[in-house]
Amino acid sequence: MKDPIFDNMTGPIEQRPKRPALNLDLAGLQLDRSQGLSEQIHAQLKSRILQGQLAASLRLPTTRELAQALGVSRNTVVRAYEQLLSEACIESRPGAGTFVAPVQAKPSALPAIAAAQPQGPDTALWSRLQAWLPNPAHGGPVRAFRHGVPAMDLFPFEVWSRLQARFWRHHQQQTLGYSDPAGDARLRELIATYLNSSRGLQCEASQVLVTTGSQQAISLCGLALLRPGDRVAVETPGYRAAAAALGLAGAELIGVPIDAQGLRVQALHSLGDFRLAYVTPSHQFPSGAVMSLQRRLDLLAWAQARNAYVLEDDYDGEYRYSGAPLQPLASLDTQARVLYIGTFSKLMFPGLRLGYLVAPRAWLPVLAKLRSALDRHAPITDQVVMANFMAEGHFGQHVRRMRRVSRARRDALHEAWGRHFGARLPLPATEAGLHACLPLDSLELEQALADTALAHGVEVGRLSQIGANTAAPVRPGLMLGFAGVSPEAIAEAVATLAACWAHVLG
Repeated sequence: MKDPIFDNMTGPIEQRPKRPALNLDLAGLQLDRSQGLSEQIHAQLKSRILQGQLAASLRLPTTRELAQALGVSRNTVVRAYEQLLSEACIESRPGAGTFVAPVQAKPSALPAIAAAQPQGPDTALWSRLQAWLPNPAHGGPVRAFRHGVPAMDLFPFEVWSRLQARFWRHHQQQTLGYSDPAGDARLRELIATYLNSSRGLQCEASQVLVTTGSQQAISLCGLALLRPGDRVAVETPGYRAAAAALGLAGAELIGVPIDAQGLRVQALHSLGDFRLAYVTPSHQFPSGAVMSLQRRLDLLAWAQARNAYVLEDDYDGEYRYSGAPLQPLASLDTQARVLYIGTFSKLMFPGLRLGYLVAPRAWLPVLAKLRSALDRHAPITDQVVMANFMAEGHFGQHVRRMRRVSRARRDALHEAWGRHFGARLPLPATEAGLHACLPLDSLELEQALADTALAHGVEVGRLSQIGANTAAPVRPGLMLGFAGVSPEAIAEAVATLAACWAHVLG
């Protein structure tokens, strides 16, 4: 059968000119018979063309000739030629044959500035990212004492999978298109209801923006509120990822010390003007300090007097083991100065990547527009399923169970720790959150204990790496996440630490 594209010589066969022998470069094509043959022929021909090994206007063999030389079917070569033709690597000339297109494979002599080697990432940016964001533990089974991990073994997988299946059985076509960047309307309403009833934060759905976790919410606030050079007050020690997000917005980060009552507002007054203060008042990261009521009122008064804003990250706010969870700082705000951030990561599972931002009404349009510019909106499937999970009562039941089990795991840690270490290495009380904080006397001891623990299969977080977000010095210590593993695993891990740390502690 005549190939109208590649076998376009005219006249009877016996009158056609004799075909020249195959170009040696083509005859030497190497094919792996276990892989796609047409893809290999296409790739090798294209490589030779781009490298200048096949000169422009060089006549290529017909599909029959190349197929015979390579020992493959003609259709295989036809597909490879068609792909090269669509990429303008070759061209077909009716009545003449198929030729290498005039592709300028090598750069011509250009001014030196254009011929310079491409530059890599800005080294200063990379250094800042490395300082702000050490590589977190990810992947693999959760083991003691990885911090930032909830009790994922308690997640109601059957309920969640049933709700997922229901969505796909009964979805409407319009739900599969682009959605409101502020989030699914029903989910926003349910989040507002939850915050009103369970956290004492009076807000409306129109103030809620669904985000891809708390980290995106921090980034959105940085983009909306900050300009390059604006000064931002951050707790020291504090949450590094928040510092990274705010710093990348061009802000100048100023560390403000904390004490047992949280951020020291008096120190904030002495450091000059700020555009924004980032705080974790319900459970300070990483120390666990709770901001007192007086400090909260002082911080709000400072924001009003300085025309500044407060970014409240409700880190582990739902996990309080004595009494009800504390009401957010935002619940005291009467001047629209506080932007409140929450997440489902520590109540459901981190991979869900769903959080929320509650902002003064005037800021919602700007924040939603920014969200649209970044990634349009969170996955609609997860939003709808999360809304159903909340509306049908599964969320409230799950939260209560998570609090109860996390308390039991905290108790298991403190009981085992007291039994193995006692007064030799006391572990301060843990009233909230999913990790305990162990202060130490030196960075050398911190590193020695962390390295020894890891060598024996136990993860502990170093405060010098986790909690440092400015140039200010950080008191050494270790973070012990207790929520991700069972009480039995906790007891075993503490026993392991007692044995392997014996020579370090002396």
